[in-house]
Amino acid sequence: MDAVVLDLPFTGRCLVQNSPARRVPSHGTTLMGTTYAIDFVGVDESGRTAPVRDWRTFLATEPPERFFAYGSPILAPCDGTVVAVHDGEVDHEARRSQLALVPYALGQAARVRRGTSAIAGNHLTLAYGRVFVTLVHLRRGSLRVGVGDAVRAGQELADCGNSGNSTQPHVHVQVNDSRDFATARGVPLAFRDYREWPRDGSGPVEHADGVPAEGSVVAPSLRA
Repeated sequence: MDAVVLDLPFTGRCLVQNSPARRVPSHGTTLMGTTYAIDFVGVDESGRTAPVRDWRTFLATEPPERFFAYGSPILAPCDGTVVAVHDGEVDHEARRSQLALVPYALGQAARVRRGTSAIAGNHLTLAYGRVFVTLVHLRRGSLRVGVGDAVRAGQELADCGNSGNSTQPHVHVQVNDSRDFATARGVPLAFRDYREWPRDGSGPVEHADGVPAEGSVVAPSLRA
């Protein structure tokens, strides 16, 4: 299937992680339709995910509120109709510390057994033609739309959070052939009209469409 081309679901700068431009499956698994999923982590102009680094950064967990992405608006990446929403999952503590990441990684299998809510956290799904676009790890209580609502590309849908299987606030985007995570297969995706700063420090480069590279920073194009 050809790639489904979307708008970026945010207005600022984001670091690209788990890009399908680097590997497929992008998250190391095809479970829950994540084959071509991509993560965007909010950063400032210096590429920092948070303005603060202290003892907690290296030894413990950190409150999600200290990260640039947390609470930032998440936009509809396409026109569509809301076909599923899930809210009520807690925005848990973030983890940059290796000491905090080890026990979190050991709990991954248990989260998978608990199902979609433990992995995706708060999320919503849009029907877009014959495919389904899902935005994941949203902030609890921030969803502004409900099932049956028609939305337009660029409309604010929710806020970025740290719910579900997330080590720091970010938005996870995936496209599937079904809205049922248990049986969904991933569909390739791409994005239109974005600027990209490659990880080698060059750029920015303007793209009419494409898949951002792993470790690059992207933002909506000034021409969009």
